[in-house]
This record gives sequence, C-alpha cells and structure tokens, in this order.
Amino acid sequence: MQTPKAELLKIGELKARSGISVKTIRYYEELGLIEAAARTEGGFRLFTPEAIARLAFIKRSQSLGLSLQEIGAILQIHDQGKLPCKEVKQKLHDKILEIEQQIAELQILKTQLIYLIDTPPSLSKNQTNDVICPIIQQD
Repeated sequence: MQTPKAELLKIGELKARSGISVKTIRYYEELGLIEAAARTEGGFRLFTPEAIARLAFIKRSQSLGLSLQEIGAILQIHDQGKLPCKEVKQKLHDKILEIEQQIAELQILKTQLIYLIDTPPSLSKNQTNDVICPIIQQD
C-alpha cells in the first residue's frame, strides 16, 4: 500500500521529528540505511512516517556500539520481512566480548601508568639531550 503524498515528510520535518540532522539523514540514505519514498517535483526527498522509527533504531543501535555496517546488515534482514533478533543478539554478544578485551587492555595500561608514577626515574648527571622525560623513557 502506497502512502499518500500528504502523509510523507520532507527531510526538514524528518529532522525535526527524529532529532537527526539533515546531513546525517542524507548520509544514511547514501549508505542505504534509509530510503526516500518519493521526491517532490522540485526534487526534495519525501519520507514515510516509518522513517522516524527507523532513524530511532539506527541511533539506538549506534549508542550500543554497533557500526553502521552492522546496522545495515540488521536492517536488510528486517527489510526482507524477518525479525533480525537472532543476529542482533549475536552482534551484542560480540560487542560484550570486545568490551571485555578493551577492559583487560585498559587494566594493563592502568598498571603500567601506576608503575611509572610510583617508580622514581633513574636520573643521572650525564643525561643526554635525547632524554625528554625519564619517567616515560625508563624501561
């Protein structure tokens, strides 16, 4: 069923109702994440009201750490008439694993930084000009 043109939203209206900038909406359209339903005689993009929910989904997915490429894959499944919940669950699980790895790496970095702060650098009177700060340059 086709949406009557009176119900279609210009990109400025879509921006106002979604809180997403016109530039970003155009970028999402370029990536195929959102599609204009029609164009006016003057060439202005027109979107269905469903685009608001789609933009909200994209925004929320990004806030959960999903990339636009991952979001695009999820939307493709949805556009085929299927619920992409299995894929979403897997991507969120993968994101948790990435976060755990980042936390481990940050813990190592924290330990290194504490060591550098707490260990007095070995200063010698014969410091060469290539030593900028012995705290960072100590082994």
